[in-house]
Amino acid sequence: MLNDTFKIFKSGTDIRGVASEGVEGMPINLKDDILSAMADGFILWTEKKVGKPAAELTVSVGHDCRISGEHIADIVIRRLARAGVKVYDCGLSSTPAMFMTTIDLGCDAAVQITASHHPFNRNGLKFFTRGGGLDSEDIEAILQHAQDSDEPEKAMGGSVSAINYMDNYSAHLRDIIKREVNAQDYEQPLSGFHIVVDAGNGAGGFYADRVLEPLGADTSGSRYLEPDGMFPNHVPNPEDKKAMESICEAVLESKADLGVIFDTDVDRGGAVDRYGKEINRNRLVALAACLALENNPGGTVVTDSITSTGLNEFIEKHLGGKHYRYRRGYKNVINKAIELKGQGISAPLAIETSGHAAMEENYYLDDGAYLCTKIIIKAAQLRQRGESLDSLLADLKEPVEEEEIRIKITDKDFRTTGQRVIDELEKFAEAQADWHIAPDNREGIRVSFDKDNGDGWFLLRLSVHDPILPLNIESDSEGGVAVIREKVMAFLKTQSGIDA
Repeated sequence: MLNDTFKIFKSGTDIRGVASEGVEGMPINLKDDILSAMADGFILWTEKKVGKPAAELTVSVGHDCRISGEHIADIVIRRLARAGVKVYDCGLSSTPAMFMTTIDLGCDAAVQITASHHPFNRNGLKFFTRGGGLDSEDIEAILQHAQDSDEPEKAMGGSVSAINYMDNYSAHLRDIIKREVNAQDYEQPLSGFHIVVDAGNGAGGFYADRVLEPLGADTSGSRYLEPDGMFPNHVPNPEDKKAMESICEAVLESKADLGVIFDTDVDRGGAVDRYGKEINRNRLVALAACLALENNPGGTVVTDSITSTGLNEFIEKHLGGKHYRYRRGYKNVINKAIELKGQGISAPLAIETSGHAAMEENYYLDDGAYLCTKIIIKAAQLRQRGESLDSLLADLKEPVEEEEIRIKITDKDFRTTGQRVIDELEKFAEAQADWHIAPDNREGIRVSFDKDNGDGWFLLRLSVHDPILPLNIESDSEGGVAVIREKVMAFLKTQSGIDA
């Protein structure tokens, strides 16, 4: 069992901690000796997972642009080589590209140094095998090795080779665009297409000059393409309001046909149409569903729990697919899609409203650049017919109002308290004539109300990682959110162990 020292590093399916000074009250805890122990733990885990001794393993290592990235990568690389591993040093890379090294370069595993959209002072380790990203229990096993100071045997023969795999990855995306757009000018399928990119000074700047421009696209007006691990302009996060305002502004100022935005390590993406309107959250899920179901009629789209009623209707009534609402956490959504596929159910898309989108055709890899590539392909195809992306979403019914309230759990055993509150709320809802519990809910409790009682729904769930009960509310009428909020908050104020 993990002790308090190592438990704090477990962040779902990643390892994360504080790697740089600069934020008051947050001392560095990803110290060199702990990082070395984590790398050793990963070697031992990988040996068992793939059934090879370290001296026969090939592992790639990359990092995003965080200021601590190169230093951490160096530590990991040294520990791998010390155990006899053949190491590919990929330098500055996107997270999805690191997974692709297991496919294209035959690596047994890959390590990406990243902390996604978190502040500059944080960093972490994300791992892949050819089967995809690791699960929670795998991270726990790696940390247990580190906690117990388990070390692989030292071995001769370890080597380190520098490889610029991002060139290969970019060429892969270009080839997909050329093949699927199939323009008259095959080599320049995006000629005359104006696309702006906002990389937020993360690792996604490559998409403008190594993917779009070689295909003829005009990327003038793009923003923050240069990697800068201090992220001086805005948080690289498609869910961040300032970040989305930035890409919307860039599209309108440049009179562009389309805008795309990435998070720091490019495993999430978002888009903006020619009118400067966000294609994000439910709109992004809807557009991705259009793309995924095009060649998979009747397929199942797996999403997280907070998707809207309008999205459900769009997928099932307009697209003819099936909508499977599941739990928050992108790996939960991906694993559920893989599970359904194993049961013989077509599940071409797993997507979280945060922008993590994984398509079956792309190894169920959550890849923001791949998603944006598919969006651009569809936009180019529509342009050939004199149409545009916004026409695909014309039938998506969007809520008039929406709100998220994050309720703090004050009890130390926050999971037990949070679940007790949810259970009590469910009992209360069952006794109310005008509260309708969703039959297909698989996380927390989701309740809908008719037009006279708020004209919408709420979802109360337990946060994946934090002592928080997020309360999401949507309404199809003005003032409806306030009506629903008053109903549910009146109940929550009767509950102990939370700050309502």
